[in-house]
Parts: sequence; C-alpha cells; structure tokens
Amino acid sequence: MPRYLKWLAVLTSFDLLLVLLGGALVTKTGSGQGCGKSWPLCNGEWFPWPLSMETIIELSHRLVSGSAALLVLALCILAWRKIGHIRETKFLAIVAFLFLIAQALIGAAAVVWGQSDIVLAAHFGISLISFASVLLLTLLIFEVDKKFDADAIMVDKRMKFHIYGVTIYSYLVVYTGAFVRHKDASLACPSWPMCSKYSALPTQMHEWIQMGHRFAAGLIFIWVAYATVLAIRHYKHQRVLYRGWIISFILVSLQVIAGALVVVTELNLTVALLHSLFISCLFGVLSYLVLLSTRSTKQAQTATTQESIIRKKPSFR
Repeated sequence: MPRYLKWLAVLTSFDLLLVLLGGALVTKTGSGQGCGKSWPLCNGEWFPWPLSMETIIELSHRLVSGSAALLVLALCILAWRKIGHIRETKFLAIVAFLFLIAQALIGAAAVVWGQSDIVLAAHFGISLISFASVLLLTLLIFEVDKKFDADAIMVDKRMKFHIYGVTIYSYLVVYTGAFVRHKDASLACPSWPMCSKYSALPTQMHEWIQMGHRFAAGLIFIWVAYATVLAIRHYKHQRVLYRGWIISFILVSLQVIAGALVVVTELNLTVALLHSLFISCLFGVLSYLVLLSTRSTKQAQTATTQESIIRKKPSFR
C-alpha cells in the first residue's frame, strides 16, 4: 500500500475530527453568526476586518470544513482505485463524501436562514457519520498491509446484538447531547448525578432535557461495560474484537467523567470539547466493530455453503 495513501487517510480522519470539534466549539461559544448571514463569504467579504473572536471561530470552522471536503474527495478517489476490490471500500467512500456535503449544506442553511434546534443537532450527527466512514476507510487501508488481523473474525449472535444495538443507541445518545447544547440546557441541572441538591427529579423542560441525556449516557456506559465483560470472557483469542471493546469501555468511561466535569466546572470549554471528542471516537470504534461483525456474517454464510456442497458431492466408495 502506498505510504502517501496512508498519510492522506490519517490526515483526513484527523481533519474530520477537527470539523466535529469545530462545530461543537461554534455552538458552545455562540459563534454561529460570527460571519453574519453570509455564506460562503464572511460578513459579505472574503477577508473580513476587523475580526472578533466569534468571527475567528466561525471562519476557522469554515476553512477546516473546506479543507476536509477536498481531502475526503481525494481519499475517496484514491481508495476507490487502490483498494476498490475490498467490498466495503466503495460504500464507505460514497457515504463519507455524501454526508460531508450534507453537513456543509445544513451548516450553510443554518447561517443563511436559521434552523430549528433539532436540525442543528442533526448537523453534528451527520458529521459524525462522515467521520466514521473516513475512519473505517483508513483502517481498511492499514488492513491491506496486515498491520492487524481483522479477517478471521467470528462473532456469535449474542455479541452481534450488542455490537449493532450499542452502536445504534450511541448514535441516538449523540443526538440527545447535541440537543442539550442547542437548547442551552447544559447547566440546567447544577448538580451531578442528581439534577439538584433539593430535587432528585427535574421540575421544568430544560432540566428534563438534561436529565434525559444523563440517563441515556448512563445506559450506554452500562451496556458497553457488559459487552466488554463478554469480550474479555469469550473473545480474548480474537484480538481485534477484544481490544475494540476494551478501547470502547475506556472511551465511554472518559465520556461519563467529562460529562460530569462539564457540570462541576460550569461548562469549561476544554472539558466540553473533550466530551465531544470522546463520543466521536467511541462511535468510530463501534462502527469498526459493526464492520467486523458483517464480515463474520459473510464468513459464516460461506462456510455453510461450502459444507452444503461437500455433503451433496456423491460418494464413490
């Protein structure tokens, strides 16, 4: 595999991660109108002056998103040519590029016309799918050189249920977190884990939104922990799957800790960005587990077909 393709894949994955964090930064700092209602121009100019902090944040996010679009396009074309024979490559390339375009269009629409909180929350979710697709393309590129053995993966039905279920559920949790940010409900409950010192249950809408997200995040932590225990007990011999769940548990633990610190530090910006970083990386790892699980299904079907053919062969004894 050409070294330049590996570097391009890693750079593109990192750039898309910056796009995710940049979007979260724009939301948390209230910089969505840092360039006014102009797009792709900023305040009606290519190089606006003077620059406020909101303008710098919004303009930087646009520049990073633009560079990501070019990198994703280049990666998709090269991956299609170099590893197009791998069954997941073309699908991931198409998804990565289409969802990046969708993310850019929603962002532009939010600037020019404004959007509802639900649509703005979807903006982060769409960017997350694009990031996960590029991350999977990157892992496919490294798989070709056998940097790790991800071919002979066999997953039983119970583990497949947990892989598919927790991945889908984690994506829903992402939406609840994004909705909390866009509804300005991050500090609606001043205590953790309870909503307040005086009331265990929420008393108004913003508190319900915040506590709903906390409950969803707590459930995903328990689910990932349980699946990790299963992986430790039954999948130590399949190192990629085993390590994938260990990494997932570490990331979900960091996610919970960061979520608590967001409340304790009263929305410290660094902690809030780490909160977004951990869930993005977690979804990427879970997506790779899904990819491995689909391979296991194909391998099982192939083995069954081969066994059926052997049984049907006539005996000449």
